[in-house]
Amino acid sequence: MVATIVFNLGLIGYYKYAGFLVDSINAATGTGFSLGPVVLPLAISFFTFQQIAYVVDVYKGVPCERSLWRYTLFVTFFPQLIAGPVVQAKMVLPQFYRIASRTYEDRNLAVGMAMFAIGLIKKAVIADSVAVYANPVFLAADGGAAPDFFTAWSGALAYTFQLYFDFSGYSDMAVGAALMFGVRLPLNFNSPYKALSITEFWRRWHMTLSAFLRDYLYIALGGNRRGRVRRYANLMTTMALGGLWHGAGWTFVIWGVLHGLYLCINHGWSAVMPRGLARVPAYRAACWLMTFVAVVAGWVFFRAGSFEGAWRILEGMAGLNGVALPAGLTAQLGPLGAWLSAHGYADVGLSGQQFVLSWAWIIVLLGVALTAPNSQEILSRYRPALETGHLPIRRRFAWRLNTGWAVVSGIAFAIGLFALPRVSEFLYFQF
Repeated sequence: MVATIVFNLGLIGYYKYAGFLVDSINAATGTGFSLGPVVLPLAISFFTFQQIAYVVDVYKGVPCERSLWRYTLFVTFFPQLIAGPVVQAKMVLPQFYRIASRTYEDRNLAVGMAMFAIGLIKKAVIADSVAVYANPVFLAADGGAAPDFFTAWSGALAYTFQLYFDFSGYSDMAVGAALMFGVRLPLNFNSPYKALSITEFWRRWHMTLSAFLRDYLYIALGGNRRGRVRRYANLMTTMALGGLWHGAGWTFVIWGVLHGLYLCINHGWSAVMPRGLARVPAYRAACWLMTFVAVVAGWVFFRAGSFEGAWRILEGMAGLNGVALPAGLTAQLGPLGAWLSAHGYADVGLSGQQFVLSWAWIIVLLGVALTAPNSQEILSRYRPALETGHLPIRRRFAWRLNTGWAVVSGIAFAIGLFALPRVSEFLYFQF
């Protein structure tokens, strides 16, 4: 087991992190070492985790898969290979045996295509549309610009929703594509921006990665079995490594450490929080707002190309770079606009149209994330993923096998396809 884990980590360490290590050494020591170009194997982050989890499970007594082709199918099953969900062998290998011994079900094709259409709309229509309001802000900050309050917040919030609809859309497409073959993948997202705490956020966001880090890293380090200090140290280590897994850069490490601190504070507060407080509506609203703002601040490091760029955006979000509104917009506000212009809050260099459109997208997508049923809830009658049994069925929005919903799914699929010819950024391409 140890040899296999070292071998797998050695491969991902070379292909994904060797260049990062050399650059860090050069920056710290002033040397000029060069590794040369390294071509990153497609999906190495995901199949490395899957193989490590399989070896550890077998070591613990889970029955070993003796068929080489079935094991290879488990590792290379294409729907989830590029960006997850992170699949464990015990989830899918039994399904391969069942598929081989039964006839194909047409219902799986219909439900899978509906799920795929929802994911395609999320990715190609929503995520790619809001990306145009996030990317310029981060690129300008990395280049040295200091965004003002509204610009910084619009960029951070636009990326917050771009990432969610991009990644959850891909996960929906993965679940849908797998279901077309009769395979149910695990649920990966469950409306994470509804979370009232960071702990709940990680139960809803990239759920398969959270489960892997908990089962194969946090618990392996001792979990919470060796005292409070060791528990917090294990949380920090787990989240720091989880951040590094997302990308070879110090901004990803900072993002992971930041979420480790969030979790430590969350667990510490939970231990002393008065009983019954969680049922107070005002307290729940405050918890949601604090959690959401903390997550948005973390995404700034996740997206920024440098620490300096991330810090400039955070300074702008704190109001340290000033507050400005487009001059064209303030001109429409009457006496209030005149007062804003007189006190230096109007900027002729800002586009009023872009300002309005960016904040319109943000407000609409926030409403969707907080109130609309997610894809698993819409299709929960037919259990498109492994963990959908506990989700409530929204009667008004519940998808059914009938002509009306077939037309809706077809229209959604067509809209997603028509949106594809434009430039589309895939946020998890580096995996």
